Amino acid sequence: MKLQEIRTIGELKAHGYKPKSIKNELRENLISFLKSGKEAFPGIHGYSDTVIPDLKTAILSRHNILLLGLRGQAKTRIARTLVNLLDEYIPVVAGSELMDDPFNPVSVFARAQILTYGEDTEITWVHREERYTEKLATPDVSVADLIGDVDPIKAAALKLPYSDERVIHYGLIPRSHRSIFVINELPDLQARIQVALFNILQEEDIQIRGFKMKLPLDIQFVFTANPEDYTNRGSIVTPLKDRIDSQILTHYPKELSVAKAITQQEARVHEEQKLAVSCSPLLEDLIEQIAFEARKSDYIDEKSGVSARLTISGYENLFSTAELRALSNREVKVNARIGDLYGVIPSITGKIELVYEGEQEGSSTVAHLLISKAIRTIFLRYFPSPEKKGKKDTGKLVYSEVLDWFAKGNTLDVKNNLKEADFQKLLKEVPGLLNIVKKYVAGIGKEEQFLFAEFLLHGMSEFSLLSKFSLSDKFEFKDMFSSIFNINDVRGEEPEDPEDRI
Repeated sequence: MKLQEIRTIGELKAHGYKPKSIKNELRENLISFLKSGKEAFPGIHGYSDTVIPDLKTAILSRHNILLLGLRGQAKTRIARTLVNLLDEYIPVVAGSELMDDPFNPVSVFARAQILTYGEDTEITWVHREERYTEKLATPDVSVADLIGDVDPIKAAALKLPYSDERVIHYGLIPRSHRSIFVINELPDLQARIQVALFNILQEEDIQIRGFKMKLPLDIQFVFTANPEDYTNRGSIVTPLKDRIDSQILTHYPKELSVAKAITQQEARVHEEQKLAVSCSPLLEDLIEQIAFEARKSDYIDEKSGVSARLTISGYENLFSTAELRALSNREVKVNARIGDLYGVIPSITGKIELVYEGEQEGSSTVAHLLISKAIRTIFLRYFPSPEKKGKKDTGKLVYSEVLDWFAKGNTLDVKNNLKEADFQKLLKEVPGLLNIVKKYVAGIGKEEQFLFAEFLLHGMSEFSLLSKFSLSDKFEFKDMFSSIFNINDVRGEEPEDPEDRI
């Protein structure tokens, strides 16, 4: 007989089933994962040398865990992966609201069932996915929500006095018996509610109204918190922190490749978009670099952090911006461009907390600056720095043919809605542009060469070799010196706003 086919406590005993606590369950399954070489925490990137070893240590130590880190650092995702370390099924007393262990019942109902039916007591099997409970801590969470309260309706319906334990309506924590219970944003929980957790974590008993009861709950607690909360919105009371066995610090990706892996995994890009839009690794790198620049920007609050959701939303917007151009031009297949990168600005402005200086500049201006810095940083990966001097084939000499063309008064207007053929034809007008790309960027196809040619123009403007004006429907490139001496643009009008000059 298979284990899940067993239907009574007697059959369970005969099978030789031995119950174990959830912390031992997690520990034993983790050991099995480690011995077999299987990945215990799939989908968690960038933590193999930092967070994951600490997490494994905490599980081996049978600890309750606090994941401490800024927003968008996969704290909740880590907590949810712990479900993989649970046994696939566990037996519970049938009809029990607390998932009672048939061999160690804690509720009045389960004890009564076993007392009445003995080894014929029915059991059911609960899948590991049902053994995970998550609660977002908000100021309105009450002790009744988490622990429980007396239910007058139940007392009246069952005709029981309030002194009877059966009138208790259990909260989320008792109902998470033999499960993983996660409280997100723990500092947002009022201090008096945090106090209610003391006994559960240490003495394993609960107090509900006037009831004095020992309820040996078997729960793996995982808490998440943002360090900013300790000073701005609330705090974790010291005795509670003392009762949480292991505190694990999370962090943002330290490498661009790791950040890309996270974005690719989490971004919801529809298959139709993937078929319609080709996105170069260059653009993927630029999206990630925007977040890296934001995390060190003087305009953005470092304590607030820059969530990984910025790049995930930005990546989705990049595809949608290119897709919109394809739909407008009735093209079946298009390539994402550097110009499309500015379509991610709505994904940036809502995900950065500005300091005073940033507020003065405005979120849109800061977003443009972050894109500019990302272009400047990635530019140096592929092309020689225009700032180098005295070395052959480096510095401004590399770009002299392109610069000479602009110095003759030529202007290049790269419109956002250009069709692919017109976009390529336009870039071919600039002598030497594609030659530089072919010389310094190897192993790319013809279509991608034009993307790098456009990238080269944007990069040259970031190093002040060219002047770039960002207008509502296009980017205008011209000679830097002619722009300095001639205030008016090619239309003979004053630029709309100094912020248009990137």
